[in-house]
Amino acid sequence: MTSSSLDQLALRVSDLRERTQRAVEQVVVGLGDATDQLLMALIAGGHVLLEGVPGTAKTTLCRSFSTVLGIHFERVQFTPDLLPSDVTGTQVLDRQTSDFVLRKGPIFCQLLLADELNRAPARTQSALLEGMQERQVTIEGKTLPLPEPFMVLATQNPIEQEGVYRLPEAQLDRFLFRVQVGYPEREQEIDMLTLHSRAAVKLEPVTSAEEIVSIQQQLDTVFGSCELQEYIIDLARKSRQHPDLALGASPRAAINLMKAARAHALLQGRNFLTHTDIQSICLPVLSHRLILKPESEMDGRTIEDVVKQLIKSVPVLHTDPVRGTGR
Repeated sequence: MTSSSLDQLALRVSDLRERTQRAVEQVVVGLGDATDQLLMALIAGGHVLLEGVPGTAKTTLCRSFSTVLGIHFERVQFTPDLLPSDVTGTQVLDRQTSDFVLRKGPIFCQLLLADELNRAPARTQSALLEGMQERQVTIEGKTLPLPEPFMVLATQNPIEQEGVYRLPEAQLDRFLFRVQVGYPEREQEIDMLTLHSRAAVKLEPVTSAEEIVSIQQQLDTVFGSCELQEYIIDLARKSRQHPDLALGASPRAAINLMKAARAHALLQGRNFLTHTDIQSICLPVLSHRLILKPESEMDGRTIEDVVKQLIKSVPVLHTDPVRGTGR
């Protein structure tokens, strides 16, 4: 792509960010950062694990986000008795023709909300794995592609742990971001009451699925110098040697850092990476992939502390962000 085309792409994504934020704010208050991270993940072709206590508008955010972006939305409430076929679909008997026909499950959408994912057993959770990684689903030996774009937003309650099934590391690693949705500030809660005192707003799409797919296909054209690629690898490798961690960042985590950093640069209106882009998305990309040692956890250490320490301990090579030459 030419330099002017890359500039146009960056301006296009930056403008999309502003339009998305304005639209979502008509319905949800105080979740601007979460909206940004959802948009980054969508552009990067990733999935998001939303973590927060009940009543913090996670479901409303997901539904509003899909409406604003003009993509097909489905929601599945995960429960202990949910079967894999309830997610992917199955073959059913058509009594008129006496033939088995495929009844597609809710996963055949563009944005799937897996609500309280950790309430379902591992067998049902695993029904999402093929779709999340391969963008396809196999039903009764028949492989079917999923629509584009495709994104899974999964929620879990970090407080209530009775009757839930912990997500395995293999599944956690397939989420691009873990996004913490906390309580709003006092002023934001007042604005929330004001918002809910008015008539409900009908959201209109600000873009289309076709435009999102077009942006996704051009993501890899965002320039990242060799020095920044080395910086990402150094961060991942440093995490594997950290004394407080039992499990460091995987190679997939390093790939996701690069993708997310490129998406972050586009949202800022730039067609090239800087180390700031990488550092800005380190916590949401790494927080669910790193595992603290029990003794470090008992000493009060947190993953956020470790990520901040990693960022401080890995030196940044100063480069020309456009040409990629050291200086």
